[in-house]
Amino acid sequence: MMARTKRSRRSYGAGEWGRNRVRVFPDAKTGLYQMEWREKGRRLTRSLGHRDWVRAKRQADEFAAGFATLQPNGEAEAEPEPLTLERLFDIYGEEVTPTKGRHSRRHDRAAMRMFLRFLGRNRDPATLSQRDWDRFIRARRAGRVGPSGKPVSDRMVEYDLKFLIAVLNWAARSRDEQGRLLLDRNPLKGLRKPTEKNPNRAVLAEDEYQALLKVSRRMDWRFRVALVLAHETGHRIGAIRQLRWTDIDFDGRVVRWRAEHDKSGYEHSTPLTADALSALKEARRENPGSGDVPILPAPRNPATCVSSALAQWWWSRAEKLAGLEPKPGRGWHSLRRKFASDLMNQPLKVLCDLGGWKEARTVLQCYQHTDEVQLRTALEARRRDRG
Repeated sequence: MMARTKRSRRSYGAGEWGRNRVRVFPDAKTGLYQMEWREKGRRLTRSLGHRDWVRAKRQADEFAAGFATLQPNGEAEAEPEPLTLERLFDIYGEEVTPTKGRHSRRHDRAAMRMFLRFLGRNRDPATLSQRDWDRFIRARRAGRVGPSGKPVSDRMVEYDLKFLIAVLNWAARSRDEQGRLLLDRNPLKGLRKPTEKNPNRAVLAEDEYQALLKVSRRMDWRFRVALVLAHETGHRIGAIRQLRWTDIDFDGRVVRWRAEHDKSGYEHSTPLTADALSALKEARRENPGSGDVPILPAPRNPATCVSSALAQWWWSRAEKLAGLEPKPGRGWHSLRRKFASDLMNQPLKVLCDLGGWKEARTVLQCYQHTDEVQLRTALEARRRDRG
C-alpha cells in the first residue's frame, strides 16, 4: 500500500491504482472533505461531513485498507466507518444545527462539547445506556460537568438531555450515502428526564411595571424603549435587542421578528400598539438611523446591538431605583409571562401569533398564570350564568 499527497492541490491519495485507490479532497462550495473511489468501474464519492484535514487523511487510509479485502467473487467491498459520538455530532452539527435559531445553535455547540468530554469522543452511540443517563444527571446536577462548573437545576439537565435525544432520534431516521441507517435505534428512547417540580416563573405585576416605567426616565433611553416594547409586544429581550429599522413599518404599524433572532427560529410579524409606536419614535429621535441600523445600538459601538449583559444590568439597576425587593425569576422574561397572562381571555391562537409562540402547549404550561381576582371573577360569572 502506498500513499502520497499532491502538492498542487489539497488532495490526498491512499491505496494502489487499480486495486484500492482512495482520494480525499475538499468540496469547492462547502469546504467539507469528500472521499472518492472506484467500484465496479464506477467512480463513487461521499461527504465525510467535516473539515479536519488530518482526520480526512486517516479516514482515507482506513477506508483503503478495508477496501483492499477481496470478497470470493473478486470484488472489493469497503467496511463502513464506525460511527463514533464525535462523528455523529460532526454530521448533526453540519446538517441540522445551522437550521436552528441563534440561541439553539449556541446550546447545540456547548452540549456537544460537554457530552464528548463526559461520554468520550470515540464512544459508539449505540452502546449508550441507562447507566450513562443516570451518571450524567448526577454529574450535571452536582456541577462536575458543564461549561460553568456549577450545580444546575433539573430544568437545565432536562434541556441538555433533550438535545442528546434529538440527535439520536435524528440518527435513527437518517441514512448514509450507501443507504445504511446511522443508528438502528435510539438506545436512550423512553428514559425519563428529570423535571423541575416547582419551577420559578415569576410574572411581573402591573404595579411593578408602572414602578419600572416611572424610573426609566432616569436610565439610559434604550432601557425605556426596550421596557415598553417588551411589555407591549410580549417578545423576548433577545429579539427586541436585535431589532433594526428595516423591521419597523411605521405606516402599517407592524414589526417584523426575524427568524435568526428568535429562540425558536420562527419569523413572523405582529401589529404595534400606540405605546410601542411612541417608544419607537422616541428611539428614532435619540438614534436617527435608517436601513439595517440597530434600533438599540450599543453605547460604545453604534454599529452593533445592545448586549444581553448590559440589558440585564439595566434591569437590576431599575429595580433598585424603583425600590423593588429582589425576587427570583423576575427579569425581562417576567414581562413575557405578564403579556400572556394579561391576554388570557383572548383565543389561544391569537395570543400565540401575537407573542410569537409556535406551540400553544408552551403558553399554557409556562407562561399563563392566574391570580385570585381572576379565579373569583370566573366563579362569579358561573353563578350569574346559572341564575
